[in-house]
Amino acid sequence: MEDFLKELLDEEEELQFAGFNEITAWELGRQMVEYAMSEKISITIDIRRGEHQIFHYSMPGTSLDNDEWIKRKVRLVNRFGHSSFYMGMLLRSKSKRIEESYLIPESEYAAHGGCFPILIKGTGMIGTITVSGLPQEEDHRIVVQSIREFLAKEK
Repeated sequence: MEDFLKELLDEEEELQFAGFNEITAWELGRQMVEYAMSEKISITIDIRRGEHQIFHYSMPGTSLDNDEWIKRKVRLVNRFGHSSFYMGMLLRSKSKRIEESYLIPESEYAAHGGCFPILIKGTGMIGTITVSGLPQEEDHRIVVQSIREFLAKEK
């Protein structure tokens, strides 16, 4: 499990932007929507800079529940500064629930994959990119894959 946790932290080191604004959010969000459509998967995509939601799209087949999962995942990433998947795996490695480890309610914080910090090189975290609708590993994979592809095009 330690190796897997290190891999998740390495993703955060690797997947950092030079800058991020509304145009970046639109381009990345559109890329993610196009991927979901091509794969025929029902997900909700949410991109925020701080508390400001700058991109949101819900595919057919999603519901208000996806928006609630996003809120809980975003709260977690904003609190801890790491991906929601990392935090969930960290808790699993300790055989602990979030309430036991951090005294915060699971009804407000979701340690489930799908939310990734928007990290700016030399600056740190400025927001979040979140997917909800699939098993947590898939939600996480889609976000990471999308960021990696987007950054590769920027080079």
